[in-house]
Amino acid sequence: MDESIIFRRNLGAADPATLLLSLVQLTGERHWLDEARPFVRGPMSYQEFMPEELRVAVRARMAEVLADLGTGGQTVFAPLDDALLSEMMSFAAGEAVADDYIAMMREDLTCDSLASRTSSWRRPPDRSGLRESEVVIIGAGMSGLYAAIQLREAGLPFVILEKNDAVGGTWYENVYPGCGVDTPNHFYSYAFEPNHDWSHYFAKRDELWRYFERVADKHDLRRQIRFGTEVVEARYDEPDALWRIKAQRADGGVFELSARVLISAVGVLNRPKLPDIEGLASFAGPALHTAQWESSFDWRGRHVAMIGTGASGHQVGPAIAPDVARLMIFQRSPHWVVPNPNYHEGVSRGKKWALGHIPFYLRWYRFQLFWGFADGLHAALCVDPDWPHPDRALNALNEKHRCFMERHMREELADRPDLLEKVVPDYPAYGKRILIDNHWFKMLKRDNVDLITDAIAGVEPRGVRTRDGKLWEADALVFATGFKVSQMLGPMQIFGRHGRELHEVWGKDDAKAYLGLTVPGFPNFFILTGPNTGLAHGGNQIFMTECGVRHTMLALRVLYEAGHRTIECRADVYERYNREVDAMHARMVWTHKGMTNWYRNRHGRVFAITPWRLVDYWKMTSRFDPAEYEFA
Repeated sequence: MDESIIFRRNLGAADPATLLLSLVQLTGERHWLDEARPFVRGPMSYQEFMPEELRVAVRARMAEVLADLGTGGQTVFAPLDDALLSEMMSFAAGEAVADDYIAMMREDLTCDSLASRTSSWRRPPDRSGLRESEVVIIGAGMSGLYAAIQLREAGLPFVILEKNDAVGGTWYENVYPGCGVDTPNHFYSYAFEPNHDWSHYFAKRDELWRYFERVADKHDLRRQIRFGTEVVEARYDEPDALWRIKAQRADGGVFELSARVLISAVGVLNRPKLPDIEGLASFAGPALHTAQWESSFDWRGRHVAMIGTGASGHQVGPAIAPDVARLMIFQRSPHWVVPNPNYHEGVSRGKKWALGHIPFYLRWYRFQLFWGFADGLHAALCVDPDWPHPDRALNALNEKHRCFMERHMREELADRPDLLEKVVPDYPAYGKRILIDNHWFKMLKRDNVDLITDAIAGVEPRGVRTRDGKLWEADALVFATGFKVSQMLGPMQIFGRHGRELHEVWGKDDAKAYLGLTVPGFPNFFILTGPNTGLAHGGNQIFMTECGVRHTMLALRVLYEAGHRTIECRADVYERYNREVDAMHARMVWTHKGMTNWYRNRHGRVFAITPWRLVDYWKMTSRFDPAEYEFA
């Protein structure tokens, strides 16, 4: 087939605004931005309204550029100056973007290889002293794999201890019906390992797990992973400056190994939390948590009681509702739900081609997703002290988002005012994690679905009894009740200097770490997806991991190059950072008194999620100041 025909056919499937950004970067032709700017109102394809003649012109010019590139010709390529890059980011977002995003975006535009985010040695260390298993990583999920890849690049020996029999972490463990991601896949992937072939914009569990399997295979990590091995305890040996690690195999056997550096990559979404309900153990039928789904469980034709309406509940419910005899959903509090036209959409062949073949197209598409699902939302989370209605919103933008979501709910349930009364939250938007509408409201209107908001009094052998005295008879119970997030790094025991255990330092549910990574008194110990690094309003947890691993590698570079035995953050730096985190959270939606969430501990302190914009965390972790650490 003629190359020009291929270009024309596939370019027609590309998002016009993203295509235009790629064209400007390839050619330096700024005029395209001026012509299209009035028609772009946001970073998503459904917020772009370019007239057809402009779309045709952009596609035609891009076809010329690609043809020229394909024949080895010269393009008018001009490196982006700061002014043009800033202008392009603002065009991509549909609103002004501050210049403090320039450095981050420059890096992302060149992030097609691992080397672009690898911290190279300034002075290669003496490798004769490196021991086998110099670094031990706990966990072969998303964070553990990335840490291993970076260690491999640096030439540092490592071993991964993984309690499961496969990689993937949460995407291996969670197999409940409807399980999937609520962050767009082209953003929810390693920056250096893009996947141009996602079948859907929001892929389901199997495809996500296969992605991490491929990454592990591509980087030959399996030979350094000990599967079926769960870390029970790690103790810091002060005289030898080593971590002594005790692990248990799947067969019950216990063994020990030592490491100079210990990295926890266990995450927080891995220990299921069951509700504290009287009589739970008395239920006569099958009862299972979404994170412990049994493949043999058949819900078809059964009366199923589902407790919980958070992220996993919003996925399970619509997936099983068509096949159950009755679905009884017990809701403690409602969530804000946003529509997204791409949630169930497949990625077209032409779009996949554009992502894989048009230079810079993927990078600008990722930035648009970054803005629309992360930093572009941050302003809506911050308290305006002069806002007149603090009970329902934080500021004018937060009110706008609230109205948008409430309008969607009212449209979906216009014929069911009884349901509408139950599902519209009375707290500000983003107080709990925003959920994407997975046909949730359509499901609630089914004849075989009940939404129950009366409090649960207890569970009995035949079902769930609510406080109004009614027994909701059920054949099976499903718990969509989340994880034991407050018990971070549990049930492992981590003993640092002077034999102090990490959870003793933190207290029952008050995990803290400098940059979410390090704790004083625990030398050569780093925590990935640690305290205050979770994302609640949107964003991409892989991005946070990439930032955390970068800072860890910068720390290890100083440790090895300077010949130090140990590194740990200073106590005053740790305390100051956490005061800043708390002060920031005090001005944000998650400390609003109108609701509860799993981000806060029993004293109201937000310990689980970050208050920062992603660009802020990128900046914090991109630098390493030895003065913030103590060495020995």
